Amino acid sequence: MKLLQAIGVDVRVRTKQLIQDISLEVAPGEFLAIIGPNGAGKSTLLNALCGDRSISAGEVLLDGRPLNQWRKADLAQRRAVLPQHSAVAFDFTGLQIAMLGLLTHRGRLSEPQMKALAEQALSETEALAFADRPYTVLSGGERQRVQLARVLAQCDADPSVKPFLLLDEPISGLDLSHQHAALASARRRVERGLGVLAVLHDLNMAARYADRVAIIENGRLTAIGPTRETLDPDRLSTVFETPIMRVEAAGGTAFLSPG
Repeated sequence: MKLLQAIGVDVRVRTKQLIQDISLEVAPGEFLAIIGPNGAGKSTLLNALCGDRSISAGEVLLDGRPLNQWRKADLAQRRAVLPQHSAVAFDFTGLQIAMLGLLTHRGRLSEPQMKALAEQALSETEALAFADRPYTVLSGGERQRVQLARVLAQCDADPSVKPFLLLDEPISGLDLSHQHAALASARRRVERGLGVLAVLHDLNMAARYADRVAIIENGRLTAIGPTRETLDPDRLSTVFETPIMRVEAAGGTAFLSPG
C-alpha cells in the first residue's frame, strides 16, 4: 500500500521536545487535517513528514521506504509541499514560481508543456493575472495563491503518479472565497486518488473538506479519526481552552466560539 507514515516520531531541538511519539498515516484518496493550538507541533510534524526536519526517534516512511533512502528527484515526484512561509531570493514572475514545481519533470516535459501546466494551475487558483508580475510586488494572499499553483502543477505533472500533497496553513492570508477555492482544489486531487495532509486553524474548513482530523497538543497526538466524531465540541473546548459549540444549519456544520 502506498502510504505516507510517521511511526513513533520524535523531534527535539537541543533539550526542547517539539513532538513526541507521533504515529499516523496518510493514504491515497483521503484528506487528513491537522489541528491544534499554536505551538503544538503541527508544522514540525508536517516538516518531518516531508523530510525537511530531522527526527530524533522513530521513522517516516513513504511507500514503505524511509525518506532518507529516496533520491531528491524521486521524492519530488512523490510529494509536493506548500510550507507556511516561502522565501524567494530572486525577482521571479508568478509564472516562473509556478513552474518551479515542475523542475523535476524537465527531462520528460517540454518547455511549452511545463508552461501550460503552470498556467493551468495559476488559472485554478485565480492567479493567472500575476503570471507576468514580479512575485515580490504581490500581496501576501496573492503570493499564497501563486505558491499553491506551484504545488498543484507539481501534483498534475504526471497523471500516472499520484503524489502526496502536504499543505501548511494553505489558507493563511486568503479571503473567504479563496480559502474555499484552495481547499476545493486539494479536495479535487483527493477525488483523483492523491493523499492530502493539511495543517489548518479553521475548524469550519476542516469540517467541510477533511475525511479525517488529527489533533496535536503539546507535541503529542491526542486524537485522530473521522472528521465529525473527532471534532467533538466538548473536546475542542478543552483543546483550545475556550467554549466551542457546533451548529447544524442548511445541511452543513459550523463551529462557533462565544468566547
